[in-house]
Amino acid sequence: MPLVSGAEVVLSAAKAGRGAGAFNVIQLEHAIALIAGAEQVGAPVILQISENAVKYHGALKPIGVATLAAAAASTVPVVVHLDHAMDRDLVTEAVSLGFTSVMFDASKLEYADNVRATAEVTAFCHDHGVFVEAEIGEVGGKDGVHAPGARTRPDEAAAFVDATGVDALAVAVGSSHAMTERTAELDFELIGQLRAAVDVPLVLHGSSGVADADLTRAVEAGMTKVNIATHLNNVFTDVVRQVLAEQPALVDTRKYLGPARDAVAAEVARLLTVLKAV
Repeated sequence: MPLVSGAEVVLSAAKAGRGAGAFNVIQLEHAIALIAGAEQVGAPVILQISENAVKYHGALKPIGVATLAAAAASTVPVVVHLDHAMDRDLVTEAVSLGFTSVMFDASKLEYADNVRATAEVTAFCHDHGVFVEAEIGEVGGKDGVHAPGARTRPDEAAAFVDATGVDALAVAVGSSHAMTERTAELDFELIGQLRAAVDVPLVLHGSSGVADADLTRAVEAGMTKVNIATHLNNVFTDVVRQVLAEQPALVDTRKYLGPARDAVAAEVARLLTVLKAV
């Protein structure tokens, strides 16, 4: 199935009250695993390459082109998404490569500057048929995100969407990036208020720290796109450690990356069910 637009997957999920699973690609093994997991349950999937992953590779093109090629060979709809891009030139490059969705992150700027920059990027992406996500109410580190002020106000969210024209909005409702324990406490009442206040799909970042039952509840409360990265990295790394512990003389990377890839595929299939993506 060919690569599809972010709008096709995210807007369809929002309309149906389903979740859309968005998972991060760091190496090619991740892209293959994420697609395999989605194919196991027949669900669409969003493959995300973050600006940090681009820095790790030294450039967007190698991992970007490989991920796009994997997506093109999939039997389920696949979106290739640039995640947390703060560099406008990186957005331009992603669009030129054929990415079908971008998340422009100007959330660290003052509100007025965030609006201005996001509106400019959104206009550019829309001219090229690319879906745009943005963030308001920064989703920060584990401690800061639980502070009383780290929440997105519904009225500000509505004004931001109107002013920028974005297609989806990432909001702060209690989750946090890079959590290795699934102990985050979401504000479900706020999710409902945000869902009522804005007319675009909501995005939950930092979902690795959210328990299964709360992920399902978040979708039912109004979340659509759900980003999960660290949790799958845990799954991948645990299997690598186990295989190498059992076979300390092993040097063929395929012998430990392969099982790790399979484990991630199985977990993606399970998570897509949790998110009501199927």
